[in-house]
Amino acid sequence: MFERFTKDARAVVVDALGHAERAGARTVGEEHLLLALFDREGSRASFALAALGADRRRDSVERALDDARRRGGLSRADSEALAGFGIDVDELVTRVEDGHGAGALASAGRRAGGRRGWFGRVLFAPESKDVLTRSLRIALGRREREIGDHHVLLAVTSRPGVGAEVLADHGVERLALERVLYGTAA
Repeated sequence: MFERFTKDARAVVVDALGHAERAGARTVGEEHLLLALFDREGSRASFALAALGADRRRDSVERALDDARRRGGLSRADSEALAGFGIDVDELVTRVEDGHGAGALASAGRRAGGRRGWFGRVLFAPESKDVLTRSLRIALGRREREIGDHHVLLAVTSRPGVGAEVLADHGVERLALERVLYGTAA
């Protein structure tokens, strides 16, 4: 699949690896792909993010991703679902941090002498693999031969989770993104 990626899409994957390694993460998560998409300049994804005004809100995106990481990677929708069962995620996070220190749940995904993948690299988490697979499906569905960074961005918005939630909070929703990229919502 990787051979079908454009130069920009490959750069997103490589930059996501870099984000994960700098964060000390065991795996490359969807949040690392999202940060790598925000790093791009002069690509279709960067154009779309700029057209929707999200490029100016990177700091806010990073804070939102940090908040989700602090909650152990749970989205607000996950937290609300748990609240339906009487579980207050914020209270739980506070209790865990009181006993184990600030960011205790966030550091659960960090490497603690953890195993690395081939060539000493961190591995891709299932959700980031799903994003990359969805990007291929999106490209094929549009009868496009190559997978661009904009397909990766579309894939993030097409799956439930923290990435789509953070993007939506910053004005990047699937239909708006398709309008910017293709002039219409498909």
